Amino acid sequence: MSACAATGPVKVDGVFWQPDAATARPAGTWDRVGARELIVQWLAVDGAAFAEGAGPPLIQPAPDWDRIGREPWAASVILGLAGRYDEPQARRELDLLIEQSRRVAALRPPVNVAGWYFPVEADPTWPDAARMGGLLAGLPRPLWVSVYDKGNIGPEAFAAWVRSWAPEDVGVLFQDGVGEHVRDAPTAAAYADALTRTRGAVRTAIVAEAFRPRPGGGFRAATADELRRQLRAYGGRRVYLFDGPHYVPDAVVEALARPGG
Repeated sequence: MSACAATGPVKVDGVFWQPDAATARPAGTWDRVGARELIVQWLAVDGAAFAEGAGPPLIQPAPDWDRIGREPWAASVILGLAGRYDEPQARRELDLLIEQSRRVAALRPPVNVAGWYFPVEADPTWPDAARMGGLLAGLPRPLWVSVYDKGNIGPEAFAAWVRSWAPEDVGVLFQDGVGEHVRDAPTAAAYADALTRTRGAVRTAIVAEAFRPRPGGGFRAATADELRRQLRAYGGRRVYLFDGPHYVPDAVVEALARPGG
């Protein structure tokens, strides 16, 4: 399923979930706007585990994977591996996270596993992205990574940069930058199209940031009107909301699901 055309109902393919103590038991109605796939950002992060056997102590209360696996918005699940909240630290500890991720990838929570996600994010300012590309060979497939472009080098240059280091059999999730006001949604769609021309539609998706800056610092959930305009710009493309449990409450879903989106 894909996001519909600009004049049609608002639809997405799935939602991201960035597990933390506040969202260890995710709940929502994201399936009402089409979500059928859940991307879990990580199963192990900063000394906490979200699945038994991930290595660190299991967070309490632990996620109820049996219940998650029965949710319509989690009909298939891409499992995140080992990560860090702090991006510079994650990049410095790349080898360690790859090693930990190999162990985490062996876990099988009671969900329909559709693939894996390595949660070390890459952008053109990071010179070690090429080294990460080589290390990804040790992780299972189907595999996804996340990429973004804060420097706004442009769709074609960005797609060429991704192609220079990312293995051809690895999918890329493009963070649209709309939530942080880095670019508008039509420009983000052009980035996704450039990536699709080099990688194919099967291995390209947009991560729609469902948050906005809060005056004074931090972020708030995007309003239904803000999110509607954003998603309509992505008609026909594979789209995931970041992230459902933190930023897309039922009231926003209800507004988006009304006739006419």
